[in-house]
Amino acid sequence: MTIQKQIEEYITSHKEPKRSDLENLHQIILELMPKCKLWFLDGKNDEKKIVSNPNIGYGIHIIKYADGKTRDFYKIGLSANTTGISVYIMGIEDKKYLANTFGEKIGKASVTSYCIKFKKLDDINIEVLKEAIQSAL
Repeated sequence: MTIQKQIEEYITSHKEPKRSDLENLHQIILELMPKCKLWFLDGKNDEKKIVSNPNIGYGIHIIKYADGKTRDFYKIGLSANTTGISVYIMGIEDKKYLANTFGEKIGKASVTSYCIKFKKLDDINIEVLKEAIQSAL
């Protein structure tokens, strides 16, 4: 199954209004990153045990480990969770940047060092979310 098909099935597996919010966010991110590499992580480890929520990924970020090894990962991630939706912005060195720069103006969301979590799209200022994503590109 192609990554695009996995993403489509993941989005359509959710009930409304989360389904529409995920679809809208997917389109917004694709508009911001039109030629990006797409990822789909099903949330399972090598033993097929669930270790995280499934994620749609966009772009490329190289993770550098303490032992010097590296691996490719996504730059922007999108995931549904039990309470809403999470947008992950990887590779930000300053752990307070997202919260300090966008936390006050994004709306009803929890903002951590690399994650913006909200219940529904209507709870946040979508233009501020776009700014946060673009700042990482």
